[in-house]
Amino acid sequence: MCTNFKHPKAADGTVCVGRTMEFPDVLPWQLGVVASNHSGASGASGNAKKWTAKYGVIGMSGFDQPAWLGDGMNTAGLSGHVLYMPGHCTYQAPKNDGSDIGALEGLAFVLGTCATTAEARAALETCNFVDYTPKEVPISLPLHMIVHDADSCIVAEFHPDGMRIHDNPVQIATNAPYLDWHLTNITNYLSLTPENPAPIQIGGTTFAPAGQGQGFRGLPADENSASRFIRLLANVRFADAPADEKHAVMDTIRILHGFDLVPGTVMEDVGGGKLMPLLTMWSTVANLTGHTYSYNTIGDPLWYEFDLTKVDFSTSRCAEFTTTGWLTPATI
Repeated sequence: MCTNFKHPKAADGTVCVGRTMEFPDVLPWQLGVVASNHSGASGASGNAKKWTAKYGVIGMSGFDQPAWLGDGMNTAGLSGHVLYMPGHCTYQAPKNDGSDIGALEGLAFVLGTCATTAEARAALETCNFVDYTPKEVPISLPLHMIVHDADSCIVAEFHPDGMRIHDNPVQIATNAPYLDWHLTNITNYLSLTPENPAPIQIGGTTFAPAGQGQGFRGLPADENSASRFIRLLANVRFADAPADEKHAVMDTIRILHGFDLVPGTVMEDVGGGKLMPLLTMWSTVANLTGHTYSYNTIGDPLWYEFDLTKVDFSTSRCAEFTTTGWLTPATI
């Protein structure tokens, strides 16, 4: 379970992309920095994808491998996000021709070498995504990839007949099923509006809304990915254009926290009759025009921000999350 969206552009041109990551607390997440001259080499086959980066990348990495990214942003203002896609992800057999790559390695390749979604599309088309599951990773990860620049968004899905790359007109994403299904499903919710319905009269009696917000009546409230897609679209479509960068970041954070999972409200069967709660492990804001990358983790109410113009991208490395672990003391 994940959410990903581009907030409406601010009046000063600021463009922010938000993302949540929901999963059982079983994956070792860290901050990852991938060097601007990173020499990438996929482990997906004996003759797999190799590349040399042009851009520094910062994001959420796993398993002490800075280039195994679940989310990230580069110094050119491009963001990339891999989201869970169970039942709707089919990787291909290795070709051993220099095109093979694993889904966990894909963001380091795309963000390291591309500055726009057009470049990302061309780069992805050189890839053969295979089911590469390194020994450090306990399970196979069915994923799809969403890439944003300031103006557009593409989605790469892995169908049985091969990868398909779509332009994403709504510039949001959740999980399964495929994007074309989600876009068709929007037509079931065209009556949603931020405005209350007008009062009506029946038998000489006036019936009026009891309060504000009734225009969203019928908005799905469950946590299924199809429902979250519609709820996310409603939030993004009707959001006011922020006045400036600060408001753009804050409004993106507000939408993100509307998708936080309360521990215990969504449980996943992890086998052996054991249930584990899905948790919002972390959320991120990629300010594509302001070149900042911010994050919030499940163990800390605060947000932390990196200025990419000040990050050292000379070496690749992992780092633990910055955390205070609790609320910030106040005085009065």
